[in-house]
Amino acid sequence: MTAVDDEAPTPSALDRTLRIFTDVRPGEGRVAIMMFANVLVILCAYYFVKPLREGWLAVSDIEGLSKMEIKAYSSFGQSLLLVFVVGAYGRLVARLAPVVLITRATLFCMSNLVIFWLIQPGFLIENLPYSGIAFYLWVGMFGVFVVAQFWAFAADLYDDEQGKRLLPLIAIGATSGAVLGSWLAEAVVGSARLGSADLMLAALAPLTASIVLTRACGAGRTQRTGLSSDPESSDPESSDPESSDPESPEPARRGAISLVLDSRFLLSVAVITMILNWVNTNGENILFRVVQEMLEDAVRSAEIEGPTDIVAYVRDGTTAFYGNFFFWVNVVALLLQSIVASRMLKFGGFGSVFLLLPVIALGSYSVIALLPILWVVKLMKIAENATDYSINNMARHVLWLPIPSDVTYKAKPTVDTLFARLGDGLAALTVMFGVQALTLSVASFAAINIVLIGVWLLLAVWIVREHRKLTGESQESVAEI
Repeated sequence: MTAVDDEAPTPSALDRTLRIFTDVRPGEGRVAIMMFANVLVILCAYYFVKPLREGWLAVSDIEGLSKMEIKAYSSFGQSLLLVFVVGAYGRLVARLAPVVLITRATLFCMSNLVIFWLIQPGFLIENLPYSGIAFYLWVGMFGVFVVAQFWAFAADLYDDEQGKRLLPLIAIGATSGAVLGSWLAEAVVGSARLGSADLMLAALAPLTASIVLTRACGAGRTQRTGLSSDPESSDPESSDPESSDPESPEPARRGAISLVLDSRFLLSVAVITMILNWVNTNGENILFRVVQEMLEDAVRSAEIEGPTDIVAYVRDGTTAFYGNFFFWVNVVALLLQSIVASRMLKFGGFGSVFLLLPVIALGSYSVIALLPILWVVKLMKIAENATDYSINNMARHVLWLPIPSDVTYKAKPTVDTLFARLGDGLAALTVMFGVQALTLSVASFAAINIVLIGVWLLLAVWIVREHRKLTGESQESVAEI
C-alpha cells in the first residue's frame, strides 16, 4: 500500500521544503500537503462554530437549573446520544467507501449548520425552546466526528512506516487550523461585518474545501483492506474480513461499539480516551473555579458594589483571562507540533510520545495539589493542553496506523466521540458530588486527577507493548523506552 508515486527518482522542491518538519521522501510531498491543508480547513471550520455554543446555551433556560448545571448535564447527555449516533455511523461504514462516507457525512453537517443558522435566536424565531441545548450537543458531535473521520482516512491512506513520518507534519495543519479559525472568528465578529451566528455560514466554505481535498487525496489510492480505490465504490463485499480484525472475526458485519468492547486492545484505547477527557475536563473545571475565586476577591478589593458593575467586571475579566490562556496554549502547541513532535517520534518511538502526556499531567496536578493558586494552575494547564493538542494528538493518530481500515473507520470515531464524551460526563458527576456532597477543595480535585492518571499510565504502558507487537518493533527498541 502506498499513497505516493514510488517511481519519483529525486525529491521535488516541495518534498525538500517539507523536510524542515519531518522526513519526506520523493513523491510524498503533494499528498502530504493536501492532507495538511485538509485538516487545517476542518479545524478552522470547527473553531468558527465552537465559540457560538456557549452564548446560545446561555439563553436556553431550564427551570430549577443553573447555567453551570445545564452545561454539565448537556455534556453528559451528549455521551448518551452518541451511543445511537455511532451505531448508525458504523452501519454506514460497512456500506460506503471511505471517500463517499466522508463526503456525505460532511455534507450532512453542512446542512445542519444552515438549519441552525435559520433557527438562531432573533432571526426567524425569537427564541426556540431548547435550541441552544440542541446546538451544544450537535457542536460536540460535529467537532469530534468530522475530525475523527479525517484521521481514520489518514490512517487508511498511509501505512505504518509512512504514517510515523508524515502524520507529525499533517498534525501541524490541525494545530494551525485551530489557531487560524480562532483568530479569524474574533477578527470577523470584532469588525462588526458579520454577526456571531453568521460564522455558521462562514464555516461552509472550509468544509467545502475539505470535501474537495479529501476526494483529491483519495483518488487512485489502494486501501489496505482491499476496498476499491474508486472513490465512488460502495461495495462492502470487496473487503477481506479475516484480514482486518486484530482479535475478532468479520468486523465489517459487526456494530462499532461491540467491535470496541470485544477487543482488549481497542477497549483499552477507549478507556484511556475516557480517562484523558475526564482528567482534562476536571482540570478545566479547576482552572475555572480558581479564576472565579480570583475575580471575586478582586471585586471585594476594588469595592465594586453595583450588581451590573459586578457582572460586567467578572464577565470581562473571565474573557480577558481565557483569551490570554488560549493564545498561549495554541502558540506552545504549534511550536511543539512543528519542532518537537516528529523528532520525538523518530528518535524515541511511539512509546515516548504516547506516554508523555500522562507524565506531564501527573507532574502538573501534583504541583497544583501543593500550590493551588492561579498562576500555578494556569501554567500547568498550558503545559497539559499544549502537549495534548500537539504531541499527544499525533500519538493518538499514530496509534491507529497498524489497525486495518475497516476496523479503524468504525472503531476510531466511536472511541473519539462516545468514550471521549463519557469522560466529560464523568467529570460533570465529579463536580456535582465534589461540590454539592463533599465540598472538596481545589487541591482535593487535583488529588482525584492524580489517582486517575495512575490508572491512565498503567493502561498506556500495556497499549505501547501491544502496539509494538502489531507493528513488529524489535525487542531492542522496547528496551530503549
